[in-house]
Amino acid sequence: MPSSPTLAKSADVLAPIRSTLAAMTAVSSRRRAAGLDSAPALSGLASPLVVTNATEWTQGTALVRGTALDDLLDTAKQRWRATPHAAAALAFKCYSYWVALPAVLGYATARRVPLVRASHVVARWAPHAPFVTVGLLPNIGVAVLPNDPLALLSVSARKRHRITIVPDETALIGALRTSLLDQHLDGVVDQVRTRLHVGRRTLLGSLASGVAHGLSRAADVVPGPIIETARELLIGLGVDDLVELGERADGRPGLTIQRNTCCLAFTLPEPRICSGCCIR
Repeated sequence: MPSSPTLAKSADVLAPIRSTLAAMTAVSSRRRAAGLDSAPALSGLASPLVVTNATEWTQGTALVRGTALDDLLDTAKQRWRATPHAAAALAFKCYSYWVALPAVLGYATARRVPLVRASHVVARWAPHAPFVTVGLLPNIGVAVLPNDPLALLSVSARKRHRITIVPDETALIGALRTSLLDQHLDGVVDQVRTRLHVGRRTLLGSLASGVAHGLSRAADVVPGPIIETARELLIGLGVDDLVELGERADGRPGLTIQRNTCCLAFTLPEPRICSGCCIR
């Protein structure tokens, strides 16, 4: 089947994710207008999502190598007036949430996963809200299933747009895990732990919580039972033992999320106890 000019456009590679982000923004705006929410849903993602001029951004590889990590952690200490350990835990919590979100939403909405390797992600940070903003580089690849329209492109077009076809959903989650953890966040965790005595479970607990919270915030716009999708992803990422999920008692879309580790926000000068904190 010949590929259509519309399909061949690089913008279409991330189209389902862009649509989901736009819908989440609209829902968040309505909730804030009604006094039900206080923060924009997507304050930590670049707008537009793909950063075409990255001269004022830091590539994820600089965090994996450690060359930019000290600046990130120092900025976190300023942002929250935190101890080094708490600053590191909170910095990783924010960074991992925003890095994972496009991949998580891509899987949940269209089974199309942007491969958020460290080399294809950029970030910048500041000692105020939003602490970190994350964007994707134009050369980011995506993993898709055989029934995805992108799989119908010619071999040369798939190569040009860095499209990888995987056989099934298990392999798709595997591709997500490889790019997100093996080729990105695991390296950041290792660099943090060479500097500070912060447990790996503490840090990955924030990733688990972030994946669940991201899906919960998207529950109004993501098809299917959100709790099943969350469990699939958490099991695939190997972090399902770090959070406990449940349906909301009030019947509204979303999840109840109970962490089994703590992000250390309770140690701040103005202590914060997260809604699903294990110390409650």
